[in-house]
Amino acid sequence: MESAQGSPLVVAQSVAQLLERDTVQVELIPEKKGLFLKHVEYQVTSQRFKISVYRRYNNFDVLHEILLQRFAYRTVPALPPKRKLKGVLTSLSEREFIEGRRRALRRFINIVARHPFFSEDELVKTFLTFNGSDVQSKLREAYKETGDEFMTNRIATQAKDFLPLDVQGLFASSRELIRNIFSSFHKLRARVDRMSERSKETSTDLQMFGKELSTMGSEASPVPALALGHCTWGTVQQSLKGLSGAFALLADKAAEQGRREEDEVLEKLDLFLDVLQSYKNLCERHEKGILHEHQRALQKYSLMKKQSMSSVTQPKEQAAVEQLESRIVQQENAIQTMELRNYFSLFCLHQETQLVFAYLQIAPHILEALVRSQILAHREMGELWTILQPKMSHLLESSKSDSPPPHTGQ
Repeated sequence: MESAQGSPLVVAQSVAQLLERDTVQVELIPEKKGLFLKHVEYQVTSQRFKISVYRRYNNFDVLHEILLQRFAYRTVPALPPKRKLKGVLTSLSEREFIEGRRRALRRFINIVARHPFFSEDELVKTFLTFNGSDVQSKLREAYKETGDEFMTNRIATQAKDFLPLDVQGLFASSRELIRNIFSSFHKLRARVDRMSERSKETSTDLQMFGKELSTMGSEASPVPALALGHCTWGTVQQSLKGLSGAFALLADKAAEQGRREEDEVLEKLDLFLDVLQSYKNLCERHEKGILHEHQRALQKYSLMKKQSMSSVTQPKEQAAVEQLESRIVQQENAIQTMELRNYFSLFCLHQETQLVFAYLQIAPHILEALVRSQILAHREMGELWTILQPKMSHLLESSKSDSPPPHTGQ
């Protein structure tokens, strides 16, 4: 993970190398899909560790919480929102929510399992492999034994020595670029989502169209005697009934396209956006967290120094003066630690910026997946519509009447 020159600041990872680290499947446990479900449980299978474990949402939540404590200066992806299930799972919207959350949890754990630093940490290994009854306690124990990354990283206190001189400028320009890319791809995601929904709506329309053709083809009402001389409706009915099956096939293909756009394009977009969002969150934590704490500590130190100077000019009890001097020393130590943490935070931020730029290599693959899905969809739908053409010719022939046109006499 270090560069050829051996600089610990450089993370030489391509997106292919990141994706190869692990692939984690997250599936609903089949026997837990009943109507009287009290909670949702998942089977989590790591390709790297070749093991399956069972996890609930709360387990993911604890992992997320501890990752933020252990790796406060790195891109920890967000969890999907938690919503308590009320009653039985009978509504489509509830099932859609559960499926959406399952997909989001899968993206979360894959981003974590592929991260160069998270993937080698005992926390992640425990989550993916521990088969005991209380994984949450096991995760908390693992964190207590190690503490946060600043305490365990061998170069944390020397991070300043590895930073480029213009690190703040690099951070600002990278943040702005990632913000713009996120905004654009978020808009693209909304369009692809609409495309997927339209495919599903087209499927519904074609299905209803076919059902109406079948209904007309099965109509048993007799043709009035007045029309018997020139009406071919009975023959047309048989053709319409035969067409309903073709429209059912078209409906299936349109539905398949909607699922393909969802699985192959939207999922890649969502993974990409999750990575970018986690980087944006990290930037905010850096500014609102350690920088803000550092400024408050400096203000507190400045106030103490003023009090110390005042005690020199104004007679005070010796004990009070010594206590103030002790507090000043403690504050100086705290500020020194915060400064070291600030440099380490910038060090980590620089590494995470490299990782998020590596993930930008996914963008062309997303667009390629979209183009490929559209080519396949149009070819498959085109083939089915083409098959309909001779049937339409037969329908037109069957609608012609050999009888003379009706006589309207005066």
